[in-house]
Amino acid sequence: MTLAENLLPKLSEWRPAGDGRHSWAAAFPAEGWTVRLAADRADSLSCLVWELTLARTGDAPADLTLPGWAAAVASRVSGLMEPLKVHEVDDLRGEAILRSVSPAKKGEALAYYEVRLTGLTTAVVRRFTAGREKSGRSQVAFAATHEAIAKLAGDIAG
Repeated sequence: MTLAENLLPKLSEWRPAGDGRHSWAAAFPAEGWTVRLAADRADSLSCLVWELTLARTGDAPADLTLPGWAAAVASRVSGLMEPLKVHEVDDLRGEAILRSVSPAKKGEALAYYEVRLTGLTTAVVRRFTAGREKSGRSQVAFAATHEAIAKLAGDIAG
């Protein structure tokens, strides 16, 4: 089974109690990943995702490079509201940043996804809003079904 196929039932079983942000994590040793999710709300079908983190626990493929992983993630991820593109790869720091191709307009602000890859081991997915007039950005939660979250994780993991 794939990471997405194994992740989906576990997300569907998660029932955080109480208000506020909750965290959930599960290891998938056969697939070589750990998945962590922080969500402001979760129900039987979806979450209001604050952050999705994947951490590689197995060895990365021998021929994998950071620019190659970034390009592959950008081409595979299709379940978000906007497609992703590689924004920056910094080999010296060992980081790559992918962002929405065209940010969504939300009133006077723009909203976009960001995936930050660190080395060949970690991927963090977040959503941000930024004003057109004022500098700076704010992280915001985004709604996603469990199926979309599982697909996103699988697309990042490859």
